[in-house]
Amino acid sequence: QVQLVESGGGSVEAGGSLRLSCVVSGYVHGSRCMGWFRRAPGKEREGVAGVRDNGGRTYYADSVKGRFTISRDNAKNTLFLEMHSLKPEDTAMYYCAAGRSAGYCLNKLLYNNWGQGTQVTVSS
Repeated sequence: QVQLVESGGGSVEAGGSLRLSCVVSGYVHGSRCMGWFRRAPGKEREGVAGVRDNGGRTYYADSVKGRFTISRDNAKNTLFLEMHSLKPEDTAMYYCAAGRSAGYCLNKLLYNNWGQGTQVTVSS
């Protein structure tokens, strides 16, 4: 019943910024996690940033802490990822996701709804 559509990816130079958006349709309850994940070529999908649907708890991978910020606009059913000081190692396909229960929101096992992804490429 839940659909997610990402946008905002692109190509930037190292040190640049991007803002990813994810429009969510359907109902997401307050106990769920929302998150951003990424997958680079030849690597497993990994958690980047997550937030409880109540908005009171956020989670970040160590590799992006201090550079990325996750936020939600519940009125517009939209999830955001602000990315600053981008590095070449941030290059990946980025996916937004919605979970069915609360927990550690970087754990991909909590998620059952996924978007199609948006590509982020960072050059040096």
